[in-house]
Amino acid sequence: MKKYNIALTIAGTDPSGGAGVQADLKTFSACGCYGTSAITALVDQNTTGVKNVLPIPIEFVADQIASVLDDTGADAIKIGMLHSTELIKKVHQTLSKYPIKNIVLDPVMVATSGDTLLKQSAIRSLKEDLIPCTRVITPNIPEAEILIGEKINNQEDLPNYAKRIAEELTVSVLLKAGHLTDDQLVDVFYNYETQETLELPSQRLYTPNTHGTGCTLSSALASFLAKGYSLNDAVIQAKNYIAEALIAGAQYQVGKGHGPVHHFYAFWK
Repeated sequence: MKKYNIALTIAGTDPSGGAGVQADLKTFSACGCYGTSAITALVDQNTTGVKNVLPIPIEFVADQIASVLDDTGADAIKIGMLHSTELIKKVHQTLSKYPIKNIVLDPVMVATSGDTLLKQSAIRSLKEDLIPCTRVITPNIPEAEILIGEKINNQEDLPNYAKRIAEELTVSVLLKAGHLTDDQLVDVFYNYETQETLELPSQRLYTPNTHGTGCTLSSALASFLAKGYSLNDAVIQAKNYIAEALIAGAQYQVGKGHGPVHHFYAFWK
C-alpha cells in the first residue's frame, strides 16, 4: 500500500478560511501532503479582524495531538499561535514523547495592530521550552524584535539578525521581511544546522489580500520537509509557493477586508 506524506497542524481556527488551521490544511493539500490537525482555539474572525477567541481546554489539545500521532503519525508538524504559558508547556511535553524532527514554529506574538499577544512569561516559555525542540522558526520583523530584544530597521541587517536569533535559540530561522518598506522584499534564512545563509528575494506585491500569509508560508515549509526535502530546498520551495499564491490571490476579492492568498493557484483559477 502507498503511504501519504503526513503533516500535522497545531493551531487555532479561522472560519473565513484564509488563516489558521483552515489555511494550513489547504496548504498541506496544495503542496502534496495529507493534512491532520489539533485545534488550540476556536477563533471568531473574518477578513476584517478577530472578534473573539474561545481557547480549547489544554488537556484536550494534548489529547488531539496524541490521537493523531499515535495513529497516523506525522512526517512534519507546523505549530501556530499558542495563547498561554500552560499551553506552550503542555504542547512541548506532549511532542517530546514522539521522535519527530521536522517541527516548524510560526511564533505568533504580535497582532496586526502591533499589540503583543503573549505575556512575557509565555514568550519566555516559548523560547525556553518549545523552540529547543523545533527545527525552524518563521518570525516576522516584530516577532524577531521581541526574540532579539532590539529594533530592526534595515533590510541589510536581516542576515545578521537571523544568525543571532538562530545562535541564541539553537534553531534555524526564516526571517520574513514583509514589515519593512523596501520595494525588493528579501526574506532571510539562516540554516543553523549548516551555518548557511540564504537570501530569498521577491518583488513586493501591493495587495490587500495578505490574510494568512504567515500561516501559509510555515505550513508550506512543513509540507516540503514532510516530503523529504532538505532544509534549504524546503525553504526555497515554500518561498516560491507563497509568492505565487500571493500573486494569484491578488486578482480575487474575498470578504470586505484583507482577503486570503490563492492556496490552489496551481490547480484551479
